[in-house]
Amino acid sequence: MTRTPTATPRWLFPGALSAALAGGALWYGLAQTTQHTTSAPAPVAEQAGATPEFSGYPSEAGTSLASAETRQPPDNATTPKTLGPQPFAPSLAGTDIDGALRADEDGRLVINLQVRDFFDYFLSTVGEVSPEVAIGQIQQMAQKYLPEPAASRALALLDQYLAYKQAALSVMQTRLDPARQSDPAYQLSALGDALTKLKKLRQSTFDPEVHKAFFGQEEAYSEYTLATLAIRQRQDLSDQGKQALIQWHRNQLPEAMQATEEQLLASSHQQQERVAAIAAANSPEDAGQRLSELGLDSEDATEVVRYLKDREQFAQRFQTFQDALSQQSASGLAEQEREAYQDALLQQYFPDQQERTWARLRMLGNS
Repeated sequence: MTRTPTATPRWLFPGALSAALAGGALWYGLAQTTQHTTSAPAPVAEQAGATPEFSGYPSEAGTSLASAETRQPPDNATTPKTLGPQPFAPSLAGTDIDGALRADEDGRLVINLQVRDFFDYFLSTVGEVSPEVAIGQIQQMAQKYLPEPAASRALALLDQYLAYKQAALSVMQTRLDPARQSDPAYQLSALGDALTKLKKLRQSTFDPEVHKAFFGQEEAYSEYTLATLAIRQRQDLSDQGKQALIQWHRNQLPEAMQATEEQLLASSHQQQERVAAIAAANSPEDAGQRLSELGLDSEDATEVVRYLKDREQFAQRFQTFQDALSQQSASGLAEQEREAYQDALLQQYFPDQQERTWARLRMLGNS
């Protein structure tokens, strides 16, 4: 989750901040499918060129900020892992704080992705609480747990981060051309434009160290996804050729991402094998045996068998229900009487509410 402090928060009001936060998942949302809408942003780099100088934030009732006298950072100079049993926003109850702010042995802020995650954790509560409260909590944490200059650096970065979020709104606001939005090539082009403009905006807002720490992994995966989509659209390559090029791009990912991507692919392949095994099985018991041979543990295989048996029984009862309903349809009842009779049959054959829902859906599918 993301939060951003600002001295004179000229763009800091709930609507703008909430919209900015919503824009944070732009790339990943777009990358999941080339059918998603992408925005080709209007020029925004100039909006992020200068950020207001930090001079403190307003506090609201119930938000007390750490004073200079009480600011005694602990020896480990890092923010805590939780907000305790009564966090300032109910939605955070029972959660660990995402990310952390930490100072090195020289009292300087450690710049890494955890800083961005820490901001996001608090800023995600905007709408549940006011922006001033969320930002005040970040300020309080930085001042209470970090020495100088780490605390001031964290708050300055927060200010830049909010400026970036606000400017990134323009990337989100341009819609796809309705006449072309179903064209995969057009979708891919719009996706590439969005990534390019977001990257330029980030470069103009943050120094290289912060840009890499905050967005390096995200951009690496975004570029990999873009390349993968482009390769899959090519008509001049065989499936083997496409897989070879995709694997080459995968090898360019950071090592940790490569491992994660390989695990996802392996898991996807395994799931496909299991689905195929169920489809090819002659009975629930046969499906359980096939799944066990593919490495599914016995408890899960037993649950699959039980579920498939339940579905078989449901199918049999549904057929009996359909037969009874057909007899009623030929009896010449009025429409209102037919509906009442149908509801009575549903209650008779499917006493469980979930099964009645499935039966109604199947009836719609058969109509």
